[in-house]
Amino acid sequence: MVRVEDVMAAMEQLAPAALAMPGDRIGLQIGRRDKPVRKVGLALDPSPPVIHHAIRAGVDLLITHHALFYHPLGQIDTGTSRGQALAAALAHDLAVFVAHTNLDIADGGVNDVLAELLGLQACEVLEPIHEEHLYKLVVYVPTSHHETVLAAVCAAGAGHIGRYSHCTFNVAGTGTFLPEEGARPYIGEAGRLERVEEVRLETIVPAGRLAAVTEAMLSAHPYEEVAYDVYPLRLPGRTYGLGRVGALSRPMSLSAFAEHVRQVLGLPHIRYAGDPDRSVRRVAVIGGSGSKWAATALRKGADVLVTADCDHHALADAWHDGLAMVDATHAALERPVLRSVAAALHRKLGGAVEVDVLAVPEDPVRWL
Repeated sequence: MVRVEDVMAAMEQLAPAALAMPGDRIGLQIGRRDKPVRKVGLALDPSPPVIHHAIRAGVDLLITHHALFYHPLGQIDTGTSRGQALAAALAHDLAVFVAHTNLDIADGGVNDVLAELLGLQACEVLEPIHEEHLYKLVVYVPTSHHETVLAAVCAAGAGHIGRYSHCTFNVAGTGTFLPEEGARPYIGEAGRLERVEEVRLETIVPAGRLAAVTEAMLSAHPYEEVAYDVYPLRLPGRTYGLGRVGALSRPMSLSAFAEHVRQVLGLPHIRYAGDPDRSVRRVAVIGGSGSKWAATALRKGADVLVTADCDHHALADAWHDGLAMVDATHAALERPVLRSVAAALHRKLGGAVEVDVLAVPEDPVRWL
């Protein structure tokens, strides 16, 4: 049976908590970790309409992008719509889990989905936030289990260098050990020195996967006591951050690009700032409210920044500085990631859990 903690573990792989911005409110906000889960619902906001819809739909765990509790609560007034929704969630044992800036920053998260939808190529991070530490894992494996352990550690996240996976180094040698009284050796017997043909397997592991890789290694290794070493490395690791910058397959006018964004996001209208005939090729995107990264986008060589919630001064300043802006709605930029998260959870959890993006209108913006 799948429980809340199992879904949380799957979400940790998709959007590690360590990637979240300092002070962000993420993780389990209502509910218990051991609650059985048969249905997961996904939404942007744990709003009253979303919570009531989730309860009617039989959702056990609601995963949202924005927090239910961001600021400390001074009171819960059940005479308000928010208070009534919270009371209903508690009464129906609805668990609520939040993945916010960690989902913005993560591979395959909000900004990667946006970049893919817009057709951007050769993307890089707009605003670096984290550089992941790297470790070297060395383990000694009998030749009979060498391939098994190698496959296990790589499947758990070891061995990635750039665009290459399963990067390891392997040296054959002879291992010795003497099982003492009470030991239960896989090879040999107590009181006799054993010599075994082994392989020294070396690979690289990012800090965020070290625990999972070590667990996979120990599970696949046949020895009662596994000889292994972990060394911290002074090498630059993977850079994670907010937003993405990439290139269109071909240049287009700013007005044509704005129309492209409008159609991709399914909006009836869209705002943009800049010369309509200006040619754009290099594009920066940042989901949610990202106008304060306009100067960063300009430094990264972007012709245009796609974001949301731009006020007059942000648009005017960017325009005067030479950066075009396309201003979509907050919800339109972030909601596409929900389909990606749902697909990933389907793959990780299998058919034991139903995962749905809740069909509730979440964009507060209406157009005339």
